[in-house]
Amino acid sequence: MNSPIPLVSYRILQTHPEIYAFSTTRQGGCSVGPYASMNCTPYTGDDADAVCRNQERLLRTLPGSPLQLVIPWQTHGTQALCIDGTWLSATPEKRRETLQGVDALLTRLSGLCLCISTADCIPLLVYDIRHRAVAAIHAGWRGTVNRIVLRTLEKMQTCYGTKGEDVLACIGPGISLQAFEVGEEVYEAFRDANFPIGQISCWNGETHKHHIDLPAANRLQLMDFGVPARQIEVSGLCTYTQYEKFFSARRMGIRSGRMLTGIGIL
Repeated sequence: MNSPIPLVSYRILQTHPEIYAFSTTRQGGCSVGPYASMNCTPYTGDDADAVCRNQERLLRTLPGSPLQLVIPWQTHGTQALCIDGTWLSATPEKRRETLQGVDALLTRLSGLCLCISTADCIPLLVYDIRHRAVAAIHAGWRGTVNRIVLRTLEKMQTCYGTKGEDVLACIGPGISLQAFEVGEEVYEAFRDANFPIGQISCWNGETHKHHIDLPAANRLQLMDFGVPARQIEVSGLCTYTQYEKFFSARRMGIRSGRMLTGIGIL
């Protein structure tokens, strides 16, 4: 994707010209302060006009001139919303209402860009190549421990007939194992949820704290659904350590910018 705005692209999806996928960075926009500069998310206190201009800049950049960015109001839950003809024909007020409390979006409609907002949480993009269905998923630690990725794939299976063997998946920039230090309650939440704790965590002997590997925990959910490992791309980009390139709520606080990770069908 040739773009005047710096975007992260995903190699595994580039051989499928019928879709596009990306993650934004902090660069290329007009917001200021802790939102500088490419904040496209309207939910964290940024100037509304700046957010609108950033969104318009992104829309002009994307292939196929999508009608709109569909951005949910995320709550670290597991609700996945199907964006279908009923949603599209609803009033703007009703569409906004249905996006409240949603952490994953899925669709087979073209002309829309499904987006997830993150600033350390893990964004995931999914493409069912057989049924031409896409999904964008927000997985913070709460969503991860409650298996939002697996739940979203199961909803895609119900709605579209999605099977793991037909899925391509991308795990975008988010906080890394090395940076994600957690309290005992978070560690115990993953252990109690029957994650293979030895595979997704490590102990820091200097700080006496556990670290959790959120990308790995979400990759396991993809594989539990039957997605082959070769069909999963992990960006390996850490938002916390690369905070000059990406937004990091752990470094900057809640009232700061967010990156968008999006996918759309042409």
